[in-house]
Amino acid sequence: MNTIKRIGKVATSSFLFIGGLVTMVSCTDDDVMSPTQASTITIENILESKALVQSGTFMGTGTPPLILPGQSFSIEFNAGAGQALSFATMYGWSNDLFFAPENPGINLYNMDGIPVTGDVSAQIKLWDNGTRINETPGMSLMHPGTAEATPGNVMEVNRTDAQGNTYLPASQLMKATLEYNGNSQFTLTIENTSKGTANETPFSPGVWTVSYAPDGDILNKTPIYAKGKPSANGLTNIAEMGDNSMLSKHLQDMTGIFTPLSPVLVVVYSGSEHPFYMKGEKDRGEGLSELAQTGNADVLVAALESKPGVKKVYVLKEAATTVLLPKIGTEAGGQVMQQLDVVKGDRVAIATMYGLSNDWFYASKDNGIDAMQKGDVSDQIQLYDNGTKKDQYPGANIRIDLPEMSLTESKAIEEVPNPNAFTTLPQIIKVTLN
Repeated sequence: MNTIKRIGKVATSSFLFIGGLVTMVSCTDDDVMSPTQASTITIENILESKALVQSGTFMGTGTPPLILPGQSFSIEFNAGAGQALSFATMYGWSNDLFFAPENPGINLYNMDGIPVTGDVSAQIKLWDNGTRINETPGMSLMHPGTAEATPGNVMEVNRTDAQGNTYLPASQLMKATLEYNGNSQFTLTIENTSKGTANETPFSPGVWTVSYAPDGDILNKTPIYAKGKPSANGLTNIAEMGDNSMLSKHLQDMTGIFTPLSPVLVVVYSGSEHPFYMKGEKDRGEGLSELAQTGNADVLVAALESKPGVKKVYVLKEAATTVLLPKIGTEAGGQVMQQLDVVKGDRVAIATMYGLSNDWFYASKDNGIDAMQKGDVSDQIQLYDNGTKKDQYPGANIRIDLPEMSLTESKAIEEVPNPNAFTTLPQIIKVTLN
């Protein structure tokens, strides 16, 4: 539960929520003629969330697929401000040593939110997996070697190991260079620079990952290893044998979608048109862009209050966390409920921000939902791109708008395809009328 509260606090600060429950009522002749019926709308975030945005593997091009001295490999990935890249690869001519950045990983943005580029080798360390007695490193070393009587914890190798063998700093054996490709995409190139040194060694196939970081708070700060704790989840297979298959599977199982939903705008209205958007037209400048970009519905609420046919407007907040968090572990996702007093002919429209995006929002399709309908109406909800901010990998978006990398655009509102250019989205929102 502490984790839920922490993430809720972090996710809430990613939006600009000010207003509470907002209600506006107007009456028409139909209200007098038709009996009022009570209906309860429930909106839920049913996403089974994952902690990692992306993960993958790397290897050399030969047989076996080692990265030999003088060779290099590259990783392309997406990341936003506050996120970090972690990876692991075996020091091949050792018993159980591996290279990896200090947790939570390589810093990808500076304090001003500018992407980091250039040499980041100083952030790479050499680690002892703690499962084998270290022999003198080199080509003649015997694998797998002698197991520790009692496995130790993962510890940094700082010049010497527990058996007194000496090592150059990792930054002298491995050169890591970051390139920013634009639109939150990076390329990390790692070169094996150990040739001719006292610690010449091949690198094994390895794994890499980027964790979600709502508002800059990384969800999983130890995705591959934890300093001072036993090796787990297949890391030993990399450190001892260069086999990345088990750890890769573990990371894949942790990789997927994480997003909160902003407080939900609910509108009861009558009429033949949706009250706040139309697919294929640009944002009307009435406040939908603020909701889609920040989760703040206040401007849109004010605009809706003066519109003909609009009867009631609500902004529904999850009681504990304000935003609707996804399912996290065994904890249910966030939900909000509201009783609606409606008459025949009324329609219901909703809108909520896809939290870890630049301007995506869920909304009722076409002319909203028939207020008399009962049951699951989720099939009448669609994810839209507001067209006012450039799209970036969801969950790895920069979420800043600096002049040198402006995100502003002006396009018509359109559905977000699924699969889309970045990923495939599972069902995230469930809407029920009862």
